[in-house]
Amino acid sequence: MSGFHEKIEKNIGLMIVLIIATVSVGGLVQIVPLFFMGSTTEAVDGLKPYTALQVIGRDVYVREGCYLCHSQMIRPFRAETERYGHYSVAGEFVYDRPFQWGSKRTGPDLHRVGGRYSDEWHRVHLMNPRDVVPESIMPAYPWFEETTLENSNIVRKMKALRFLGAPYTDEEIEKGPEQLQGKTEMDAVIAYLQGLGTAIKTRR
Repeated sequence: MSGFHEKIEKNIGLMIVLIIATVSVGGLVQIVPLFFMGSTTEAVDGLKPYTALQVIGRDVYVREGCYLCHSQMIRPFRAETERYGHYSVAGEFVYDRPFQWGSKRTGPDLHRVGGRYSDEWHRVHLMNPRDVVPESIMPAYPWFEETTLENSNIVRKMKALRFLGAPYTDEEIEKGPEQLQGKTEMDAVIAYLQGLGTAIKTRR
């Protein structure tokens, strides 16, 4: 055994292969069972896939890197749940591709932001954050109000999401473009934000 151990220590290539194999097996043992647990793969009661407008809003949210400063995962600790509400559960994110949990909080967690503020508050906040939060360091996004959604390819996006598991009907997909008529990126982002964390009601 000592000779084999010595052989590994002296052969860096073999050591790398064995380390990769060990880490891979350990990772698979932890991850694979999650795909067969109902609590991680089944939607919570009341969860619905994003509307066409919310799909575009989420795309804009990701495009602008909002997840770099705002997490969407509330940890199951008292300080977290007292500030943000019920901790995040996997069943709330089964239609997210990929989910936007994140970890950094330059700004507050957004998972339970849906319904907490009015649409107008969000509009003002996105146009100039310091009008509603004077100490905010978040940049303004005035171009959201000027960018329309005609060329959003929403039908193709919703079909792709259905292929990945979102339960869209043919009718919902066909009506997607109608929901975007006359709307801007501002409307889409607000619709997305207003839907975050609303499947589990925790408002006080």
